[in-house]
Amino acid sequence: MPRRRLRSGGAALGGFDMDASGGDKGIDLAGRCALVTGASRGLGRHIAALLAEHGARLALHCRAAEHEARRLAEQLPGGGHTVLAADLADPDEAAALPGRAVRALGGLDILVNNAGIYERMPAVGEDTALWRHLWERTIAVNLTAPALICEAAVAYLAERRGYIVNVSSRGAFRGEPEAPAYGASKSGLNALGQSLAIALAPRGIKVVTVAPAWVETDMTRHYLAGPEGEKIRAQFPGGQVVDPQDLAWTVLLAVSGRADALTGSVIDVNSASYLR
Repeated sequence: MPRRRLRSGGAALGGFDMDASGGDKGIDLAGRCALVTGASRGLGRHIAALLAEHGARLALHCRAAEHEARRLAEQLPGGGHTVLAADLADPDEAAALPGRAVRALGGLDILVNNAGIYERMPAVGEDTALWRHLWERTIAVNLTAPALICEAAVAYLAERRGYIVNVSSRGAFRGEPEAPAYGASKSGLNALGQSLAIALAPRGIKVVTVAPAWVETDMTRHYLAGPEGEKIRAQFPGGQVVDPQDLAWTVLLAVSGRADALTGSVIDVNSASYLR
């Protein structure tokens, strides 16, 4: 599938362009409704933009950056997009998201659990109170929240034989010694997706997990431009971290109806920086 640059009305959108021609006419999400968590910036922004370019109406979740999310909603092609603010560290707010999306959009066909946090932790035994706080918060946002959102979305997705895509990380496989809660949460997310793919198959719901490496977005550019940048790029045989459009296109394929046999898969999107 060729990569397309996204361009809307010739104007740049948050560091990427949207193509008013509508992109690949072979994938049509017209009439489909999607909830993307963590959509105000980073990977979520790219994923939401590509889904909208192909016809989907979006519920854009954000935690606090409502201005950014509303600006994105206004710039996306199509109409009827909405913004939903929620703190995913709060289990009640997480579980309420699918219902809010359905009330705003009129249904739900696609759920993309993209929101997540990465926080470096002290070495084991150095600061027990801080270590425990970071562990519990990371697991709450990265694993418990997606599980609760999936559980709450099942009834809606089953009505439309819909899709769940969970955004994991290569850290689930190689380990994260400076952020063990992050690695553990992403490993759990992989297992959750595979379990749900089996459990929900009789209801027509497909579940795919994508596991990227370092992706160049507004959230990572300061790391890549800083003293760690050279070390990070050295992990990639081609010397270039993952293009966010590659990840967005992978998500689009997963929900396109063209590759439903991917359900249950964990797809590596890491430019050969980690092979398993």
